[in-house]
Amino acid sequence: MRTIRVLSLLLLTVLCVTACHQGKPLYGNLRAEADSLPAAPDVRPYALNSNFRITADTLWLHELPFTDSLAVYRGDELVVAECAVHPEDSIDSLWVKVARDQATMGWIQEHKLLENIVPVDPISQGIHWFSSRRTLAFFIVLGVFFLWTVARAIRRKQLRLVWANDIDSLFPVILSWLLVFAATLYNTLQSFMPQIWQRYYYAPSLNPFEQPFVLGLFVLCVWLIVLFGIALVDDIFHQTRAEVALFYLSGLASVSIFLYIFFTYAWIYLAYLCFAVYTGGCVWWLRRASRYPYACGACGAKMRRKGVCPHCGTLNE
Repeated sequence: MRTIRVLSLLLLTVLCVTACHQGKPLYGNLRAEADSLPAAPDVRPYALNSNFRITADTLWLHELPFTDSLAVYRGDELVVAECAVHPEDSIDSLWVKVARDQATMGWIQEHKLLENIVPVDPISQGIHWFSSRRTLAFFIVLGVFFLWTVARAIRRKQLRLVWANDIDSLFPVILSWLLVFAATLYNTLQSFMPQIWQRYYYAPSLNPFEQPFVLGLFVLCVWLIVLFGIALVDDIFHQTRAEVALFYLSGLASVSIFLYIFFTYAWIYLAYLCFAVYTGGCVWWLRRASRYPYACGACGAKMRRKGVCPHCGTLNE
């Protein structure tokens, strides 16, 4: 009952936050430039007055007529001031005017700008961090280390882990399924709807109800992952000692890393097949987990088999 109350309170908080969020126009500011661009400018993934932070060591801006140049550096913040088309440029005809301050402003090709900046919005920066190759390598190394440690501990019966020597809770399996579902949705967005994801990257929102369907499902999954993650931590620390709970969470984090990497970077149709198999495995486990044919004679706790009660340590024969 305590866990249900915690879940209800967190869900109510999420609904209040998302319901009160007012969406912002993604590209409305670019409509004023329609006469200067050959194609509809409002399809740009960013808007005028968007703020970016430079990720490259040095970025060169050009002053008209694109002969003089000045440098801006990593960590500097730029604001988009204007867009213009130069058909004579065979590499990228769309140029963007950005400014660091009143004295430092200039033009740069759009593709070069987007390759070397990240929006200042914390959600966009989180997406950028999770999507970078260095972060992926870090996740792989961290996952291998955790999984190796977890495997050794399980062999010695010193550690519990989701799917192997698991705890008496439904939250770990539900949480892992939500993670797999979110990773599959992300893979779908990258494979079939990259423009929608790009627009979200430059104008993110935490409200799943103001997004396109697939993207809204992804945002909702992220909320549910946070919700069930908090409930899982609460449940684990009430069931086991702090040391066991911390090791369990480390093992779950390791498994989650591999699930995220696989379902995010796998071929999309293989990801769909594996998602269906994983969903079937979760349903089977949840149905099995609900069966408790025995009860402890001392404390009355539910037990799947006779033996030592995991709650009070009494031997039940």
